[in-house]
Amino acid sequence: MTSARGVRPRPRQRQTVPGWVSEGVKVNDPLEQRSGIVQFIGEWTDPSTHVLMTNAVFVRPEGGGREWIVRDPSSLERG
Repeated sequence: MTSARGVRPRPRQRQTVPGWVSEGVKVNDPLEQRSGIVQFIGEWTDPSTHVLMTNAVFVRPEGGGREWIVRDPSSLERG
């Protein structure tokens, strides 16, 4: 299926983010067994699958380090 402009719509994956999660909050990611500070919540397109993720949660370890994208934001725990 294509749009009026002839562009195929990207598949979307909407993720549920708990209401208490916001930028600057410390979280534990049990799936990655890591903890960190939420840096950004917003749209992100996975470069390998081209799936647009709404409400993607980006977390960076406290004190710095490599950022990661939470696979399942609904599983996040308070830090």
